[in-house]
Amino acid sequence: MTKVSSDGDHPAVEARGLTKVYGENRALDGIDLTIPRGQVFGFLGPNGAGKTTTIRILATLARPSGGMVRVLGHDVLTEAQAIRARVAVTGQFASLDEDLTGYENLLILGRLQGLPRAARRERADALLAAFDLTGAAGRPVGGYSGGMRRRLDIGASLIVTPDLLFLDEPTTGLDPRSRNQVWELVRRVAAAGTTVLLTTQYLEEADQLAERIAVIDSGRIVAEGTSAQLKSRVGSSTLHIRLLDGEQRPQASQILAGALAGTVQPAADPLALSVMIATQPDATDTGRLVGHAMTRLGEAGVGIAELSLGQPSLDEAFLALTGHRTGPATTDHEEPQA
Repeated sequence: MTKVSSDGDHPAVEARGLTKVYGENRALDGIDLTIPRGQVFGFLGPNGAGKTTTIRILATLARPSGGMVRVLGHDVLTEAQAIRARVAVTGQFASLDEDLTGYENLLILGRLQGLPRAARRERADALLAAFDLTGAAGRPVGGYSGGMRRRLDIGASLIVTPDLLFLDEPTTGLDPRSRNQVWELVRRVAAAGTTVLLTTQYLEEADQLAERIAVIDSGRIVAEGTSAQLKSRVGSSTLHIRLLDGEQRPQASQILAGALAGTVQPAADPLALSVMIATQPDATDTGRLVGHAMTRLGEAGVGIAELSLGQPSLDEAFLALTGHRTGPATTDHEEPQA
């Protein structure tokens, strides 16, 4: 991929005090964000948290209500055209003409970008090959699978390689195989030098792709860091237990909460529990706490089928940081889609 030249040493994104208000809804409530160039940055949060609203403002598709926002060194209010020339957006839904073939879709987009005929044909061929779509190039997009459409949609965003690519929940609704294919595409795009801002509500996706992650909830950034840093903020270890008798789960929860001084979370499995253990000076202290908890359970006659001790998952970290798991929000703060 041919990289568009960039100028200056500005971060890809700078935002200070960013707000967006729709009527009585504060979709964004004072966002501070700095995204260096040349990395995949994850924006993690449930539906309605403010992810899409942020993307629309950064891509100059919506105006902020307040705050300072610069993209690639340009102000989103006064230099929107300069930003649009250097960014690309792939939204939650494919923006393709289903009656045209994959190849025809790319040719038309290349023409809209001002590429000469030979250049747009060469670019379309290269993207179809890179995204494993050459065999489907002559078929109408209406007959593509969801994963094929998503790959073509991302390819369409790269007709002219942008400095900054916004990917808004790129794998929503895809099966695991298609999701893995899209992840590989994102890695290749980033390796070619494009900064990627990825919004997602999939914890595994942020864990797999993003070098840094911002957790957004109800229009506010509640945490930021690497995946490992976010996990370490909520405890050094998580104890997972599977009971022999599900009826003993309330009793086990009470004992574990007292012995480990942590919040016990029941899992979907009626026999399972997990508890995040507060950061300890060393592994020996953590092991001693767990041993004490197991002794207490044994003395109470609570039978344990399985137990494991490991680092908290990103899901558990999100729960600790926001008070709820990822998933549909109770109030939708996102801007209605046109």
